[in-house]
Amino acid sequence: MKALPTPPEGETGPVTIYDVAARAGVGIATVSRAMNGSAPVAEATRAKVLAAVEELGFRPSHAGTSLAARTHAANGIVFPDLSGPYYAEVLLGYEETASRLGRSVLVLATHGRPDPDAAVRDLAGRVDGIVLLGRTVPDHVVEALSAFGLPVVVVARPEVAGVDSVRANSVDAARALGEHLAGHDLRKVAFLGSPEESPDVAERWRGVREGLGAHGIEPTVTPCLFDEESGARVAAGLLAVDDRPDALVCANDEIALGAIVAAEQIGLRVGRDIAITGWDDVMAARHARPALTTVRQPMRALGTLAAEVLDQRINATRTTPRHELLATDLVVRDSCGPHP
Repeated sequence: MKALPTPPEGETGPVTIYDVAARAGVGIATVSRAMNGSAPVAEATRAKVLAAVEELGFRPSHAGTSLAARTHAANGIVFPDLSGPYYAEVLLGYEETASRLGRSVLVLATHGRPDPDAAVRDLAGRVDGIVLLGRTVPDHVVEALSAFGLPVVVVARPEVAGVDSVRANSVDAARALGEHLAGHDLRKVAFLGSPEESPDVAERWRGVREGLGAHGIEPTVTPCLFDEESGARVAAGLLAVDDRPDALVCANDEIALGAIVAAEQIGLRVGRDIAITGWDDVMAARHARPALTTVRQPMRALGTLAAEVLDQRINATRTTPRHELLATDLVVRDSCGPHP
């Protein structure tokens, strides 16, 4: 095997842990335990696994061996992208805490890579544990890394069986935001973001829909990337029609700041002619004019807690998965209009 395993897709290629598991009739975690002795396995099961290994000619890679050894004194963290204040804050929290715990940090961004899964598996062979932010790799890669004995923490994505997780509670604050906008009598609401691309955005969209839906308001959704330029471009298109929205709910503050620029360029007064809201509560949101109504999430705390949770697993002070859900808070400012 040349790298950590990926699920077989029917094509010929290196034998993977999935092939061994299928031949032995067990799960990939059982294969890993049988081979490295990390936990008790029934002798009959171990014999089946070792027979399958021999029949298929399976050989764990150096990366797999490194995972079991855990001798790097380094942690890895994987981001979808490294642009923007959100990722910067998470990384600061993570790096500060890892440093305090005596570990260096290797950072990987998957955006633009032709094979993100392979890049993550390569990083996994060079660290004692890894944090995966958002949907950087699919669940089967997360499960395979964990099955090889590597401590893994997922951040800002749904839980994966057997793996630690740290995320923010987006739904409740998003629901409160929807309720608040309904109280302003804003009936035509557009959500700017791509729920199918991000678990966090999907939760924000769900909460906003629930909050508005309780008042008979059905928002629309328009895909948008997470930067100011995209926010300005998408907002300009939505505001260029006669039947324009009276509120733009943006999936993050950068989109919202771009939307404010787009509104002002066509003479709309934000907070009067149109309401615009964001998410994250970055510094620019507080100093914008009008100041941006948003949802504050603990960006740096996400990184800090992820590093602490990972260190517990690396040092084996805890063997069961830990799932942390951090609170978020609606911050009402002037960009959504005079408050009722």
